[in-house]
Amino acid sequence: MPGADGGGNPVERLMRLVASDIDGTILRRDGRITERTVQALHACEEAGVELVFVTGRPARWLTPLSEQLGHAGRVICSNGALVYDLETMSVVSSEAIRRETMLEVRGIIQRLFPETAFAAETPAEFVMETAFAEPRHRALLDQVRHGDLAELVPGDEVVKFMAKIEGITAEEYLRVVAPHVSHLVSVTHSAVDLTMLEMAPLGVNKAVTLAEYAHALGIVPAEVVAFGDMPNDVEMLAWAGEGYAMSSGHPEALAATELHAPGIEDDGVAQVLERKLAAGASAARRGPAAWPGSRRADSRRADSRCADSREGHGRGLPAHGPLRQPRPGSVKPVRCPAGALPRHARRCDSFIEPMIISMIAAHRNM
Repeated sequence: MPGADGGGNPVERLMRLVASDIDGTILRRDGRITERTVQALHACEEAGVELVFVTGRPARWLTPLSEQLGHAGRVICSNGALVYDLETMSVVSSEAIRRETMLEVRGIIQRLFPETAFAAETPAEFVMETAFAEPRHRALLDQVRHGDLAELVPGDEVVKFMAKIEGITAEEYLRVVAPHVSHLVSVTHSAVDLTMLEMAPLGVNKAVTLAEYAHALGIVPAEVVAFGDMPNDVEMLAWAGEGYAMSSGHPEALAATELHAPGIEDDGVAQVLERKLAAGASAARRGPAAWPGSRRADSRRADSRCADSREGHGRGLPAHGPLRQPRPGSVKPVRCPAGALPRHARRCDSFIEPMIISMIAAHRNM
């Protein structure tokens, strides 16, 4: 629970930053954000609460935020590997997997599962092996670069590396692959009905980049409320002072935190935020001292390090402060230059939307 007063009644901590996943958390499978959720998020901003979205999606696929929510702030994309500014439509910062590391990881997975197909996301585009597309979508391949990734990716530019297979579950795929590649990349999954691994630069995940973002604002973990629904949200939910897993979410997300929001079909994010905003308004009337936990790191999450839910995934996360220090002997990620995305990368590409969203229909966090 968020906390309890002397009589055992639940109380609310100070909320200065809301960090929310997008797909399956606020964005439904029909591609819509409900009016109730929009109003709750707007109410947070009107109350002076910072708002940031933390997603596995690339920067090109943020139109639900701008069109339905009117959001013009920064978004943490690609599972923490890239930060994008919707107001300036430019990359603020990004970290990439070294090309040689990507090819090494590909070789390791191919030896374990020869039938695996791969794809890669850079700040500018999505490229893939031809086999990554399902047969019914091969007609669209002339609209996206495809072939050998060694030729398609000439430099250190991949922010998200994907491996797809059929015939086994994502959990089993991860269990076998992770011990062999976790010294090279961070690996997770976020698909519902698809077996696909998502890999980021070593030591990069949603929680790491969110922690840096909060620290830059002078916000401590106890003042962060986070929402998520899939395994790629686990570290973020564990790090935040209040991390809410959606009741409609993946079992791993639900196991990562004691706090569960109602499901997305019940506007769970909105329900939690409405309750907290009401509590904040009540506390404001009684004075600053009425806020329990204000500017304190008394939550067990605030004083702890972000525990990894699987061996070799992610890394311990300080409560706040400078991060990005690689493990001894690890492969250091590449810091990419910031700047505006190429013109073709700014739009929600007409050929990628139907091909990728349909091709991997359950991949909800692209």
